[in-house]
Amino acid sequence: MVEHAPSTTEAVPDTAPAAASAAMSDAVADPAAPDAEDPAPGEAAGPARPRRSATTRAAILAAARDRFAADGYERATIRAIARDADIDPSMVMRYYGNKAGLFAAASEIEVHAPDLTHFPREEAGARLVRHFVERWECDETLTAMMRVGVTNEAGAERMRGVFAEQIKPVLAAVCPVPEEAPTRAALIASQILGMALCRYVLRLPPAVGLSHDEVIAWLAPTVQRYLTAEHP
Repeated sequence: MVEHAPSTTEAVPDTAPAAASAAMSDAVADPAAPDAEDPAPGEAAGPARPRRSATTRAAILAAARDRFAADGYERATIRAIARDADIDPSMVMRYYGNKAGLFAAASEIEVHAPDLTHFPREEAGARLVRHFVERWECDETLTAMMRVGVTNEAGAERMRGVFAEQIKPVLAAVCPVPEEAPTRAALIASQILGMALCRYVLRLPPAVGLSHDEVIAWLAPTVQRYLTAEHP
């Protein structure tokens, strides 16, 4: 990892994290649009041709998640992220427009929470915990955003938004007091995100050493109570 000192010569204009969603709609390059990095139809890519756009985007996003986690939103710079990705800063601007657009893309998370109404009520807690354990194991974006979330406010706000937008509706469909869904979602997050922090970010040996089934067995009864109990 390169040095994390903030750049004092950053030439790329940054906007606030709150503008991220708007920036993405205007700034992100259309994935279906012709790409100057890709060979024209029938043209073979020469050995000196730059890497293809999908690879470039993946490298930029991976570098951005690491840099945002290490430096926080304010100190991370387009120039440092481009250096980490081994590309020119203009390529970051080309795809994401500015730092707000890049942050929005790097923190895009779809948790694909299961519809708990499709399962027996008494299985809801175990189903939800199993889903998240499997997602944490196979999706590096979740782990990267967990690191960002514990190091700076922009990342924390993004994680709060994910749970507000994607988890509360799932809980509201099964909890006995729908208006309590926000509170119950926060309680469930304390279990699921707490385990994720210990197991995948801090890597506490006892948490890492648990099997999937053991994690589910320990967490599911508590999550089940948060989901379906009439009272605390």
